[in-house]
Amino acid sequence: MIVELVKSEGIAHHSYFIGVSGRAAVVDPRRDVEVYLNLAESEDLDITHIFETHRNEDYVIGSLELADATGAEIYHGKNLDFSYGNPISDGDKFTLGTVELEVLETPGHTLESISIAVRDLGVSDDVQMIFTGDVIFAGETGRIDFYGVDRRPEMAGLLYDSLFSKILPLGDQVILCPAHGAGSVCGADIREQDYTTVGYEMKTNPQLNFASKKDFINFKIEETLYTPPYFKKMEEYNQKGAPIIGRLPFLKAMPAKILKKMQSDGAQILDVRKPTSFAGGHIPGSLNIWREGVAAFAGWFLNYKDPIILVDDHGYGLNEVRQSLVRLGFDNLHGYLADGFSNWYLHAEPVETLDLLTVQQLKEHLFDGDFFLLDVRKINDWNKEYIQGAHHMYAGEVPENLSRMPSDIPMVVYCDSGFKSTLAASFLKSKGYSNVASVLGGMNAWEKAGYPVETGKD
Repeated sequence: MIVELVKSEGIAHHSYFIGVSGRAAVVDPRRDVEVYLNLAESEDLDITHIFETHRNEDYVIGSLELADATGAEIYHGKNLDFSYGNPISDGDKFTLGTVELEVLETPGHTLESISIAVRDLGVSDDVQMIFTGDVIFAGETGRIDFYGVDRRPEMAGLLYDSLFSKILPLGDQVILCPAHGAGSVCGADIREQDYTTVGYEMKTNPQLNFASKKDFINFKIEETLYTPPYFKKMEEYNQKGAPIIGRLPFLKAMPAKILKKMQSDGAQILDVRKPTSFAGGHIPGSLNIWREGVAAFAGWFLNYKDPIILVDDHGYGLNEVRQSLVRLGFDNLHGYLADGFSNWYLHAEPVETLDLLTVQQLKEHLFDGDFFLLDVRKINDWNKEYIQGAHHMYAGEVPENLSRMPSDIPMVVYCDSGFKSTLAASFLKSKGYSNVASVLGGMNAWEKAGYPVETGKD
């Protein structure tokens, strides 16, 4: 039996490829499916089964894309009315040679959530591994907040029963294969660990060691997790079926004058350079999300209607950004500025800059009282410590809370290191907040300088 983990960075998505006796199954495929096709070709396997552990919220599922390329059948939990594929129920079994895949209904994260237990009957009747979707992660359990506040106790109770009645009794030796790793918005603090086991989680996962079901439920209903606005689009695509793209979109190389015209017509300009490069000079009105941050933050700031045009220093090597955007359903990706940002200023087009402050400069003026200090880190980081006088708003939530941002005094934005703060500052500038600065090094540099922090918001 061949089992391959396919990781999609940024959204920390995990999908799985299982092959045996000439056939293969894929669990929770991503939308750019070439990786599964290449695996199948290299191992002389025919992909015949595609399993979705639930209607995913944070990326476009690639099931229809993969089925179109292979003719494989798609299967998902029966407790949601999907517009495609085949409903399956608790106890349904599928065989690939000597390998048996058994469906376990494990609601809690969503009502239709399933897990896939794997047995190699040529070796043992015991379960060897289980694909758990978003039910359990390394050090975490699935979020239960997608059905609204009123249903959190119900969903938390279902999740507890799924864990303690279905998954954990399979035995300490069973390998847990979750759908996400560290950094995913589907968990508050998932460990940096690709695989784990039932036994290891029973010993180390604090959410499996509450004294009672009631305590577990009380903990889950109080969890604070972020819900990006693009989740609604993912839920729609993943229930009704996303458009089949066939291949990653072609990126058009665009001269500066065409980009300028498209921007005036409403195109979104996404600058993927590092914060310092963006601050030194950028296209007016452009948004800065550093290359590695596109997967995590594009869904907070970009829309699905207006064309997206990319800008970097050189105008090549944008495949990683293209993959990230396509996985989030941004089929409106149009092209990139040919030859990079230099093409813009060499054609004498207008350039804006963004003020950057060192932590020393921030400290010197901290108590002047003539600026608004904004902390855009996650709430858990804010609750641990923050700079005196700061106000909190997570970077991703800034677009929906512009009314809370003062427009009559300068703004200084900080985060952990300067990446998210420059993102937020670039957005604010694009919305007319002209007097905005980002703090280089953020809280990391502030603490390294030995400057004081406020604590105790937990």
